[in-house]
Amino acid sequence: MIRIDALWLCAQPQDMRAGAERLLRQVVHALGRAQTHHGYLFANARATRVKLLVHDGFGVWCAARRLHSGRFAWPTEADATTPLQLTQAQFDALVVGLPWQRLAQMCEITRL
Repeated sequence: MIRIDALWLCAQPQDMRAGAERLLRQVVHALGRAQTHHGYLFANARATRVKLLVHDGFGVWCAARRLHSGRFAWPTEADATTPLQLTQAQFDALVVGLPWQRLAQMCEITRL
């Protein structure tokens, strides 16, 4: 398994034809560098496809996921200026299409 210590969501839409080199360039441009064992998540403009870029210390891995129906819960372009750090729970929810931004609210039932 590839170790991932931190996950970053890069909210600016990307062309999903982009390969690892172009995505890595986006990470370095936004954050100044790509950290070892950090994962960087990108989506297309419609938020139906995502790519995860991971630097493992020796090279770069790129994985893709597509939803056949619906969209990933993705931030708006207004929030796209700097990458957001995600928790593992937020990442897990996001990649299956759940509203990851509301995980804290979904953990409690306050009204019946």
